[in-house]
Amino acid sequence: MLAPKRVKFRKMQKGRMRGVSQKGCDVSYGDFALQSLDACWVTSKQIEAGRVAISRHVKRQGRLWIRIFPDKPISKKPAETRMGKGKGNPEEWVAVVKRGRVIFEIQGVPEPMAREAFRLASHKLPVKTRFLTRGAEL
Repeated sequence: MLAPKRVKFRKMQKGRMRGVSQKGCDVSYGDFALQSLDACWVTSKQIEAGRVAISRHVKRQGRLWIRIFPDKPISKKPAETRMGKGKGNPEEWVAVVKRGRVIFEIQGVPEPMAREAFRLASHKLPVKTRFLTRGAEL
């Protein structure tokens, strides 16, 4: 699972995900990409599940880039706990994904295989996505 080695602060506020992503919107490394059409939090488990789905389908050929990193701690209070007594402990790490952000990129595989691999990966993610080729943008 992806997680930062160390952070400046243990807990973080929720924040907002308004607007379109300003960076990471185009195909930079590979030939094909999976782009987000919604804004949401993508957990490290979901990123890993998508990565496994892609690598299994392409039988570990080609090169895969993960363009998001879960650097936001999400805290949760235990079940059946009374209100108050402060913020809960950090439980998981999420990546804040805005609309238009590229999540995965791949190179060295034919387009039909890349399309199917990204389709399988998109079922593991909580966002609507679309397939991009090099040169296409939102």
